[in-house]
Amino acid sequence: MTDHTVHPVTPQDHADWLPLFHGYAEFYKATMTDAISDTVWQWLMDPDHVLEGMLVRDADGKAVGMAHVRACPRPLAGCEMGFLDDMFVVPDARGSGAADALFGHLKEMATERGWPVIRWITQHFNARGRAFYDRYTGGASDFILYQWTAQ
Repeated sequence: MTDHTVHPVTPQDHADWLPLFHGYAEFYKATMTDAISDTVWQWLMDPDHVLEGMLVRDADGKAVGMAHVRACPRPLAGCEMGFLDDMFVVPDARGSGAADALFGHLKEMATERGWPVIRWITQHFNARGRAFYDRYTGGASDFILYQWTAQ
């Protein structure tokens, strides 16, 4: 295992974050434009925006993964929880401990902020990701995701 460090994104991280975000979009076959990535970067740099970003770096300091997380209300519990919107590790770093480092950082965030849970979604075809997530959760939740295109 390689040693990894995780830190919140800073303005100096843009050049490292951008190819990771594009790699994430490519994995999900999502159209990525400069306007979209610029908007997301602006959100990450805005201390008043709910979305937060983090990078994971290998022992050589190379950015090998990223995650975006936010606080999300959990009304039935009367508290906030964490919601992991995006997570991506470059193919060459998968299995190296980079994703575990990101999850370790997420656990610290949850503890510090009093989040009792962190939720996320992934697509059914993300077999490798699902196997990783199963190590932490014991399997998918019993919730079913619906999506309504309202416009």
